[in-house]
Amino acid sequence: RMETDRNPMELPNNTGFEEDSDYRDFEGTDVKDMRLEAEAVVNDVLFAVSNMFVSKTLPCAEDVAYINVETRERNRYCLELTEAGLRVVAYDFDQTDDRLQTPYHETVYSLLDSLSPAYREVFGNALLQRLEALKKESQS
Repeated sequence: RMETDRNPMELPNNTGFEEDSDYRDFEGTDVKDMRLEAEAVVNDVLFAVSNMFVSKTLPCAEDVAYINVETRERNRYCLELTEAGLRVVAYDFDQTDDRLQTPYHETVYSLLDSLSPAYREVFGNALLQRLEALKKESQS
């Protein structure tokens, strides 16, 4: 687990939260950090795009992070990652355009699938190779 410069929220032991299933996983956990989430998104699909990295110039916070992506078609996008999902906020790295009203996608796969036919092909081929490997494994 990566270290953060914030302390996890500590709850006193007598809150009674332990019995309430809604709060069972809450104690000792930190608010989801979108920068860590964004890094995970990048690591997940980097193989299927030309370039992808978390923005170093746009501000990351607990509730928002920005990801720059260049598709294999050489189109550049800046993506916003929030609890609502991912969406395109500009057609270049490290930019946001408030006039852009693009839909949110629940997953990076869905977003890239809509932006990049080459991504779709590379990702699909990787999936097929993985399935073939699993099939061979199960037969041996």
